[in-house]
Amino acid sequence: MADLRTNIAGIESPNPFWLASAPPTNSGYQVQRAFEAGWGGAVWKTLGDPILNVSSRFAAVSFNGQKVAGFNNIELITDRPLEVNLKEIYETKKRFPNHAIIASLMVEPRQEAWHEIVKRVEEVGVDGLELNFGCPHGMAERGMGAASGQVPALVEQQTYWVKEVAKTPVIVKLTPNITDITATAEAAVNGGADAISMINTINSLAGVDLNSWNTIPHVGGKGAHGGYCGPAVKPIALNMVGECARNSRINVPISGIGGISNWQDAAEFMLMGSTSVQVCTAAMHHGFRIVEDMIDGLNNYLDEKGISSVKEIIGKSVPKYSDWGDLDLNYKVVANINNEVCINCNKCHIACEDTSHQCIDMLTDSNGNKMLKVREEDCVGCNLCSIVCPVDGAIDMIELPNELVPMTWNERQHAVGAVACEIDIASK
Repeated sequence: MADLRTNIAGIESPNPFWLASAPPTNSGYQVQRAFEAGWGGAVWKTLGDPILNVSSRFAAVSFNGQKVAGFNNIELITDRPLEVNLKEIYETKKRFPNHAIIASLMVEPRQEAWHEIVKRVEEVGVDGLELNFGCPHGMAERGMGAASGQVPALVEQQTYWVKEVAKTPVIVKLTPNITDITATAEAAVNGGADAISMINTINSLAGVDLNSWNTIPHVGGKGAHGGYCGPAVKPIALNMVGECARNSRINVPISGIGGISNWQDAAEFMLMGSTSVQVCTAAMHHGFRIVEDMIDGLNNYLDEKGISSVKEIIGKSVPKYSDWGDLDLNYKVVANINNEVCINCNKCHIACEDTSHQCIDMLTDSNGNKMLKVREEDCVGCNLCSIVCPVDGAIDMIELPNELVPMTWNERQHAVGAVACEIDIASK
C-alpha cells in the first residue's frame, strides 16, 4: 500500500483527509470519533467570541434525484465558550497525538485580539492555526470573515499580526467571494502565511418556498444569504486552487476545500496542487466512515499507478493548467458515434441540432435501421453530444491527425504585431 502521510508546512498527518472547520468539528466528542474512523486531521470549528446561532440554519439543493448536490448554511462560528473548546482540544490531542489538530480562528481585526487568542490556543497543543477570512455571512457583517478576506491589505496585516506571536504553522483560509483569489493569496503570503486553504463558502440563497414565499431556510419568516458548499462548488474550488498553485508568487502549500466527496475528488485536488484536502458536506451527508472508502480508493489508485507515496502526485497537473491564450488553435477533435452501443435516444442529435453546430445526421442503414452519423467536416469538437449521451462508450471524442504547426492565440497576436511593426517601419 502507498504511503498516505502528508506534511503541509510542518503539520504532519497520517493521511491527507481532514475535516474542515464546520459543524462536524464542533466538539471533542466529534473530532475523536472522526479520528477513530480514520480521518488524518481536523480543523476545529472556528473559535472566537461565542455567538448566538439561529434556528433553522441549513438548506440543501437537490438535482435530478441527487440529494444534497449543494448545501447552504447560515450558521456562524462556535457558540460554545472558548475555555470549553480549549479543554476538549487538549484532551483530543493527548488521546490522538499523531493526528493533526488545527484551530480555526476568527476575531475582530485588532492586533491585541489576534495575539491573545493565538497564545491561548497554542497553549493546549494544536498543530497549527487556520485564520478564517472566508465566512460570508453573519460574521462578515461584524467586520470579520469575508469582510476581512475581501481586502488584501487586511489579509496581509492580520496574518502578520498572527505571525508575530505564533509558534505553530499559520494557514490562511481564503474567501471565494472575490474577483481574483490570487490577490488575497499573495497578500497572505506577504503577511507571512505558511500555507493557504481554499475555498470557504460562496454567497448563496438555497431557494424560495413557492407556497409560503419564505426563503429557504428562514428564521421566523425572514431569510439571509448563506454560504454554499458541497459537490456543486467543486469546479469553482478546483479552479481557484489551480490558479494559486500555478502562481509563482504564491509559493506556499495549499489545503484544498470545496465539494470533495470521494477519493477521486481528493486526487484531483492534489494533482492541482493541494497537499491536504478538507471535507465537510460529504461527512454531514454520509457520516464519518466515508473516509474509509477515501483511504482505500486513494491507496488502490496509487498502487495501480505504481506510485509509492501520495506526495508524488501533488501538483502534477499544474503545468497543464494555463491561460486560454496559450491553447493550440490548430488542435482538433471530432465526435464519433458507436452505433453498436447507441440506444437511439437521439439526445445528441437534438442537442447538436438545437444548440450547437447541426453536424449529426439521422440516417437509415441498408437494413432499414435508424442510425446517427457525425459529419466530421462540420464538427467543431465541442463535446456537447458526448456530455448529454446517457450511455458510456456510445460517443467518443477522437483526435484528428494534424499537419499544422501548433499556434496559440498569444503567438498569433505576437506574429500579427510583428508583421504590423515591419510594415510600419517599411512605410517610414
